[in-house]
Amino acid sequence: MTNSMPGGSVPGGPQRGRGLPTPPTGWPIASYGTYADAQRAVDHLADSQFPVEKVTIVGVDLMQVERVLGRLTWAKVLAGGLVSGAWLGVFFGLLLGIVTGGFLGPLLLGLVGGVIFGLISTSVPYAASRGQRDFASTMQLVAGRYDVLCDPSRAEEGRDILARLGL
Repeated sequence: MTNSMPGGSVPGGPQRGRGLPTPPTGWPIASYGTYADAQRAVDHLADSQFPVEKVTIVGVDLMQVERVLGRLTWAKVLAGGLVSGAWLGVFFGLLLGIVTGGFLGPLLLGLVGGVIFGLISTSVPYAASRGQRDFASTMQLVAGRYDVLCDPSRAEEGRDILARLGL
């Protein structure tokens, strides 16, 4: 949930394992109901010349949320495959046209090939599901709240700055 430094570093602490996840450290200086509010708070700290490299935003009470977008039908599956395949085909047709020097032939070849590929790549998995999942959805990882943690040596100062923000 955070834009952290490479290697999983934590505020005020050494890198414990290159690329390995490490639990956040620090004292909580504020808690927010949305990530946007937590981001706004850290931005306010940065505007106040606070050393934000000592700060971490932590999502707490994580939930995986699947939002259902609508029912899938054969018509929607095939239309989606047709459109995505056509775009892919146009892209490869244009690339082929740049390499060969001609544009119409490679563009048409790419378009037809892309449409065929798109139809196959969407209809086969849908047919294999046998109606077990006849809906489209998106998946998100969200938190119940977002805590702003700070290195203990600067926590009181950070808390004071955020108290003046009044979020």
